[in-house]
Amino acid sequence: MGGKLTPNAPLAPLVWFKAGGAAEWLFEPKDADDLSAFLANLDRAVPVMALGLGSNLIVRDGGVPGVVVRLGKPFAKAEALDDVTLRCGGGASGILVSSTARDAGIGGVEFLRSIPGTVGGFVRMNGGAYGREVKDILVECEVVLRSGERRTLSLDELGYTYRHSELPEQAVVVSATFRGRRAEPAVIQAEMDRIAAAREASQPLRSKTGGSTFKNPPGTKAWAEIDAAGCRGLRIGDAQVSEKHCNFLLNLGNATSAEIEALGEEVRARVKAHSGVELEWEIQRVGVAG
Repeated sequence: MGGKLTPNAPLAPLVWFKAGGAAEWLFEPKDADDLSAFLANLDRAVPVMALGLGSNLIVRDGGVPGVVVRLGKPFAKAEALDDVTLRCGGGASGILVSSTARDAGIGGVEFLRSIPGTVGGFVRMNGGAYGREVKDILVECEVVLRSGERRTLSLDELGYTYRHSELPEQAVVVSATFRGRRAEPAVIQAEMDRIAAAREASQPLRSKTGGSTFKNPPGTKAWAEIDAAGCRGLRIGDAQVSEKHCNFLLNLGNATSAEIEALGEEVRARVKAHSGVELEWEIQRVGVAG
């Protein structure tokens, strides 16, 4: 094993909400081969979960049993393969991918600039924003299965729908290949700037948050349903529905994950009572209650 294995590792510092318990074990692999060997030799009964930037995640206060795999710097890479194709490590951020694409004159991936997270999370969730999503650009991805087997999956094999994929349970995405189109770097940068400005104007970016809390229901927007149900600014303890964008939950200081999740469930109940709309969580909730 060439990576770093840490017992009882606090996860709150690694997630955007800055709340939640510890991982029973935190493994930071040296490379994909290291991860493959580690998982192949790990007791099959031990659960495994991948962690990126922790931007779309509530880690419950009792922590996460088993092993949390965090893809660090060795996986935070992006390179142009040709005029329109990029290969990106599973730990590469959306900003790194879109900037690498810009420098190579590859357009069509600017939207990744606006998604807080890493390639692994984008691939698993079919991440999207501003009218584009990962299924529009993905060629294939490489994963390490829970068994330790390395496998390349094509776009079709991922069975993408809105914010969902058929990626095998406990699989870790170690790289992805994206295809864009030829474009002038200045044009790409202008689109990235437009997206960044739109985010700045509408979202609580410098807060302890988890990104979009709920999926947009068919035919409507989650934030509009939440607002109409009177939930803007609603609080439980230090957890609050953002007043700037009410599909974002905030940790105002010392909120527990239980308070954040309870606030989300209260929002769901109020929206259901007001309009009959069933909001589905977009944020992943993992671990055990404290």
